[in-house]
Amino acid sequence: MTALVAGGAGFLGSYLCERLIGEGRRVICLDSFRTGTPDNLRALERDPRFSLLEADVCEPLPASIEVDRIYNLACPASPRHYQADPIHTLMTSVLGARNLLELARANDARLLQASTSEVYGDPDQHPQRESYWGNVNPIGIRACYDEGKRAAETLCFDYLRLHRVDVRVARIFNTYGPRMRPDDGRIVSNLIVQALSGRPLTVYGTGAQTRSFCYVTDLIDGLVRLMEVPENPLTPINIGNPEEYTINELARLVTSLTGTTSPIVYEPLPADDPQWRRPDITVARRVLGWAPRTSVREGLAATIAWFAGPAAASAVIRIQPPRRKLKPAAVAGLSA
Repeated sequence: MTALVAGGAGFLGSYLCERLIGEGRRVICLDSFRTGTPDNLRALERDPRFSLLEADVCEPLPASIEVDRIYNLACPASPRHYQADPIHTLMTSVLGARNLLELARANDARLLQASTSEVYGDPDQHPQRESYWGNVNPIGIRACYDEGKRAAETLCFDYLRLHRVDVRVARIFNTYGPRMRPDDGRIVSNLIVQALSGRPLTVYGTGAQTRSFCYVTDLIDGLVRLMEVPENPLTPINIGNPEEYTINELARLVTSLTGTTSPIVYEPLPADDPQWRRPDITVARRVLGWAPRTSVREGLAATIAWFAGPAAASAVIRIQPPRRKLKPAAVAGLSA
């Protein structure tokens, strides 16, 4: 079985590629390297079952690609990165999803869309269930991502209804772990990098806003289970950790685990930043038999150890990854 992972050189995508290769799948990693990095794929570059195609999902895809499974993770996920080029972010979410859905249709392949908890916006329902329609500002600075992902979900279910494409939609909540980019601006990486460098830990707003943090390997397990569950769930499914922390609690935990003496400083809250974020994973438990297994303390310890090592130090120095292929990936060689 051959899987295409769009965004496969990114934080989540690289773990997914490794998981699928470990299960004996052939994997085609498609990435534009806007936010992904070749370093994430070093463990796979010599594996004969792995191919790399440098391309942008907004552009037409090679017609010769033959796959059984398509994972669409192709979109910047941190506010700093998706707001840097908001038009491209929106186009990646919409045009990219359409191109991959057409590929799935042509191959009679199953497609998993990586959606996001951001479709719930700044919610007035807590915890958030899949039936909640959200509270999103359609013209705000986060709308390129929030509304892009909402539109991608619409496309997925229209392709399901009109063209019988077997689509599955995962609404991913905050995920963390080794290989996060130190410059991505997300709260976990920000706090860890600041703590390890002895700088003050930045908390936005009062720090009373909450998030739920899922360790990366737990998240990947949820995605694979959703892709492979035999019967289509016919609904988006929340994948995240229902263990909820205030940002102040997270900052104190990072302080404790790193042993830093750095103070916590407070900055103004960015526009449209949600006050609450916690998934209701009842559907994931029932349909997928899935729940996260890694505690936040355990996951943070592993993440801190990675950030303290040489791989993260190299990533800090080279903020913009080189745009290159790990090995030739001739289009003619991508068919199953």
